[in-house]
Amino acid sequence: MVARLTNEDEIGKMRNAGALAASVLEMIGEHVEVGVTTDKLNEVCHRFIVNELDCIPAPLNYSNGPGPAFPKSICTSVNHVVCHGIPSDRKTLKSGDCLNIDVTVIKDGFHGDTSKMFCVGKPSVLAQRLIRVTQECLYKGIEVVRAGARLGDIGHAIQQHAEANRFSVVREFCGHGIGRQFHDEPQVLHYGRANTGITLEEGMTFTIEPMINAGKRFVKILPDQWTVVTKDHKLSAQWEHTLLVTATGAEVLTRRSEESFA
Repeated sequence: MVARLTNEDEIGKMRNAGALAASVLEMIGEHVEVGVTTDKLNEVCHRFIVNELDCIPAPLNYSNGPGPAFPKSICTSVNHVVCHGIPSDRKTLKSGDCLNIDVTVIKDGFHGDTSKMFCVGKPSVLAQRLIRVTQECLYKGIEVVRAGARLGDIGHAIQQHAEANRFSVVREFCGHGIGRQFHDEPQVLHYGRANTGITLEEGMTFTIEPMINAGKRFVKILPDQWTVVTKDHKLSAQWEHTLLVTATGAEVLTRRSEESFA
């Protein structure tokens, strides 16, 4: 079933969940520094989500199959970790590290899902370019969203921009419908052909979350059954927003204060 909002009450609750998720990423930035463990970042986010926002951290104890449930409240993916990195007291941030923090909160039964890249100290020139281009990929995907567009238009726009900059697009993981369910239809691929796939309709809600690699696109899952890394151990970056399809474009429900959208 495709995630779709059907009335103003549902739209308002999704807007609120998205804004709250964005506020977590705005809050945590000052805590991303040399010597901090990813588990400490998880603790700070968990307290903020539960105590300050009165929300539920959706990743905590989330299960997507027969494997182990996700044990933390956020995902922290450092350097060559593509996605689903598990916060750990053994992973201490070093100068030059690049980190994706992925946050999903549940408020009044609706989900807000978003992620952002952070840098510790001064990143390499390659890392800076990868992070910038990946964010541009997200924005180019958002630009083509409107009622009447096709789902493949999103993946095409992202793939074209990534490959034009000599980066590769991860294909095993994608965006997804979201609303009352954490992961719903449609699957939003970050590669593909324009003018293919389902037609977007007003009220649809989904994420766009391109994972772009500095090296080849191939990935593997570690024995913890969650952490996804690049096979060649080269850098990966990801940005994510939750969107509402409108007649004329996309409303970015997880927009942060530093961002502006036409």
